[in-house]
Amino acid sequence: MSGPQKVLDAKIPTVRNSILSLRGLTVELPPDADRRHALHDVSLDLEAGRILCVVGESGSGKSMTAGAILGLLPEHVNATAGEVIFQGRNLLALSNDELRSVRGAGIGMIFQEPMTALNPLRTIGDQIGEMFTTHTTLSKKDIEQRVLALLADVHIPSPEQAIRAYPHELSGGQRQRAMIAMALALEPAVLIADEPTTALDVTTQAQILHLIRDLQQRKGTAVLFITHDFGVVAEIADRVAVMQHGVLVEQGDVDAVLNHPVHPYTRALISAVPPLLPPPARDISKDIILDLKHVSKTYRTGGWRRRRVTHAVSDVSLSLPVGGTLGIVGESGSGKSTLARCIVRLLKTDLGSIDFQGVDLAKLGKRDQRTHTRDVQMVFQDPYGSLNPRKRVGELVAQGPIVHGVPREQALARARELFELVGLDPQSLHRYPHEFSGGQRQRVGLARALALGPKILVADEPVSALDVSVQAQVLDLLARLRVQLGLSLLFITHDLRVAAQICDRIAVMKDGKVVEAGTVAEVFGSPRHPYTQALLAAVPGRGWQPPAVDRAAA
Repeated sequence: MSGPQKVLDAKIPTVRNSILSLRGLTVELPPDADRRHALHDVSLDLEAGRILCVVGESGSGKSMTAGAILGLLPEHVNATAGEVIFQGRNLLALSNDELRSVRGAGIGMIFQEPMTALNPLRTIGDQIGEMFTTHTTLSKKDIEQRVLALLADVHIPSPEQAIRAYPHELSGGQRQRAMIAMALALEPAVLIADEPTTALDVTTQAQILHLIRDLQQRKGTAVLFITHDFGVVAEIADRVAVMQHGVLVEQGDVDAVLNHPVHPYTRALISAVPPLLPPPARDISKDIILDLKHVSKTYRTGGWRRRRVTHAVSDVSLSLPVGGTLGIVGESGSGKSTLARCIVRLLKTDLGSIDFQGVDLAKLGKRDQRTHTRDVQMVFQDPYGSLNPRKRVGELVAQGPIVHGVPREQALARARELFELVGLDPQSLHRYPHEFSGGQRQRVGLARALALGPKILVADEPVSALDVSVQAQVLDLLARLRVQLGLSLLFITHDLRVAAQICDRIAVMKDGKVVEAGTVAEVFGSPRHPYTQALLAAVPGRGWQPPAVDRAAA
């Protein structure tokens, strides 16, 4: 298929057995928005028994498409043109009461963050059961049996206990399964899943993707799956639609879009996906800048009757070479972030030593600790949460040097230099954190960490919340700074694709312990521990490698 024809397919999709059709859908934004339309002239078809993945970066219009279908658009945002045809009816022409009868019964929805979508004051069983009390005349006993069956269908362990549990008493993966159970309660013909696996660990993500694919195949449900993860697309999609700034720029079968992308935006996105295959090993120094020996950290909570002991970090021994990058990988609760906080002295260790150029950081007092904070700095996972929203970014970057005795004007001048170094406009020092995009805020966090001229940078999930193209930019920046400034990196992540590209050595953590460590080629190429093998097997789209697309040309 030629290039122009392929892009034209974005506006005139092939319809085989369409159950949901969008025709020329246009959604206008308020006058003060950064663009006129949230969606402009979007046309696509969702076929029965198939999965259509809608991909694109933040602000591309993916979630707005789901909101327009279900009549859940934000205030002052309205669909002004087009149709949304479901089972012969135009949903845009229905009243709120008529739409309410479609939601849940005809079209189910899985939201991105189950902890905010679920009511914290009601049990899981009560919230799933509400679907039946609202749309059916079933008895209380029958509803409970249906809820138990749904919980079993989505493979939640011990449904009899889960039905009486509150959301905070379930894990992230279990909460997401409960959301899926709720969405499937009335066996809708269409299931819309809005980034349902973004915040989940790789093994939990694999389970949820398998579950959605299994339910779709068994029940013939049509699935509209919204994501920015091309690995997920490669894992489950039948068709793919790519959105940019509210416009559908390309769509087609999954093989055509992933392996032969035509539109420049699609090519740019795919070129930014880090491959799971690590690059050739770098030559790094054999000298050690940070040496951890038998580090342990235990949390003790609750009273003497309900005392709970958690071994967050247990007997960890690792070393970081000068100028190298050590990746710490593992699932939530494995101890990665606790270990990072012990290294930067945000937490006190219980046992062990943290040797930095002959100084045991674990035994430093408060006065000596301040002296060494400039040598080991941290970049946090959530730049928005770690930046004071009431202070200008220039003040935030200059704050550390000022505390260490650097004159204010000199510290602000250094902040301007750092902004240029991390790819930000030095003229934006007077702006506040909320005035930057997510990727720009992460660059501000990097500039703040570099302000004291550290020798070691501890990066705790620094790209997990970023779009794939912004993620690639930040990873390229970190690699450049590592060489340019002679930094040594401790890089914490649960994304094995990212770890494969930036790390020289890998340590795999599980339940507070390091179960396997070695070079990236050793750990990824010949994993020895069953847990490492399970992590690698769970990477979505692990059999798909992004085609060689010239990023600069794209």
